[in-house]
Amino acid sequence: MLLAAMAPDAVPAPAPAPEPTRPGLRKIAPYWYPYTAMAKGRWLNREILEIVSTEFRDRSVEYYRYALESGVTTINGKIAKADTIVRNGDRIENIVHRHEPPVASKPVKILHEDREREFIVIDKPGSIPVHATGRYFYLSLVEILQREFGYPKVYTVNRLDRLTSGLMIIGLSSPRAHALSQEFVQGGVKKEYVARCSGEFPAEEEVVVDQPLLTVDRQMGLNIVHPEGKLAKTVFKRLNYDRSTNTSVLLCRPLTGRSHQIRVHLQYLGHPIANDPVYSESKIWGPNLGKGGIDTTPSHERAPPVPPPHLLATDTATSTNASSQPLPRESGKDIGMGSPVPLSADAVGVITRLRNMKDENEDWSRWRDVVFKAKGRLHPKGMPHQKLPPQNRRKRGGPGWTEGESVTYVAGSSPGKEETPRPQVADAAPLTDEEALAILDPASPFAENPLVRVAPAPDAPTEIGRAKQAAAQIAVQEENDGALYCNECYLPLHPDPPPERLYIFLHALRYTTSLGVFETDMPEWAAQGWQWERT
Repeated sequence: MLLAAMAPDAVPAPAPAPEPTRPGLRKIAPYWYPYTAMAKGRWLNREILEIVSTEFRDRSVEYYRYALESGVTTINGKIAKADTIVRNGDRIENIVHRHEPPVASKPVKILHEDREREFIVIDKPGSIPVHATGRYFYLSLVEILQREFGYPKVYTVNRLDRLTSGLMIIGLSSPRAHALSQEFVQGGVKKEYVARCSGEFPAEEEVVVDQPLLTVDRQMGLNIVHPEGKLAKTVFKRLNYDRSTNTSVLLCRPLTGRSHQIRVHLQYLGHPIANDPVYSESKIWGPNLGKGGIDTTPSHERAPPVPPPHLLATDTATSTNASSQPLPRESGKDIGMGSPVPLSADAVGVITRLRNMKDENEDWSRWRDVVFKAKGRLHPKGMPHQKLPPQNRRKRGGPGWTEGESVTYVAGSSPGKEETPRPQVADAAPLTDEEALAILDPASPFAENPLVRVAPAPDAPTEIGRAKQAAAQIAVQEENDGALYCNECYLPLHPDPPPERLYIFLHALRYTTSLGVFETDMPEWAAQGWQWERT
């Protein structure tokens, strides 16, 4: 339920979070966030629980059910329940407690500013998304440029993945941005990237890959080489090879602009980006890491998501589904729903393993997402909520706040009705240690240990796994004044990630355009002999 929406300038940014325990990170405090959206075509005539659990994977199915039952979502001004059907023209309003993941503290750099020709050139750090998306809003590039650099409005021209760093051209007016975008689309911009890939890349003058690319899973942002994909062509040239790390630094020239083009073409060659968490992961692709592509013969095989082995006994993701038919996400039927072509068994397997790996990496949030069931409904604190306008004056999406007349949202009421708003209820009290332990693990040997508080006992199948679980719990407590869960939405809190896991070895180095040639410095990881901590 984390739909991206642009916030008006009048809405202040949330307070910064306390200094991260781990240096090199930038964080902000969690905040309540309202948004509105008009029903999309693919949502029509479907239950809202099915929609949100299929479209978004930030939380468990059971949490989405709980949030809907709390009354924080309305459709056309009326409280929406899990089985509410979304119809054409519906206006959906929702309030979420956003926990933005930390990003690297490396600042955005303005490399060139041309007020007369209405554009700027910037160096984007890896880890920062360009637009508000998923769990990110204030820590997105557009918001940073507007709120911290004072640009009233910015218009992105070329986009970089969140994990990719480097050069971006930003328009300061819509006409300039449109003209630059056309230059990119028509191939008038010469783009040069630098990457560090696995293995000893061929030392020939150039290696050219022209395999077509297809996005097969919109949720995961997964792309593969596929005969029905879009034309894509990349030219690679080796700059140096490090025998100590068995990695090569390459100059990459994408002649087209497909999503994940360089990453997938390097994987196809058998030399994926060395620290790519998706295209260089044997848990997803197997020991061959997708070299030469995967089989694309269509298949209808599907499998439901599998909880991590050490949590099989405590999985509650589907325990209270009142329907006899599992939701698409619970059965695996949602895999391929957004694909433009029928998926092969190999593609389905890759997507399933990618989802399961992400679930396992975040099992503290997903598979133990049960604490919320012990307490009352979510209670957004004093959140102004816009009255629903007449049908013919409704906005086509956007934030759910207004500078004009508003009412204070109260869980269980129906914002938008012409009635006197009820007084705001008292904040829901956080769980006591005993309540949380009774839900999570009644037999926990830590039940009497006040230092662990509500933490379940580490129960990974290996000693190393249990040690990692325990270390994560301690880190969360140290970073959050002893708390393991958010006291407003009961979200299980995560330990801060190492900054080096927030980016990949891919950097936009140089663009040659009609406005000039722009470039950044070489990233530090491109230096000969550079070492990094591998996980």
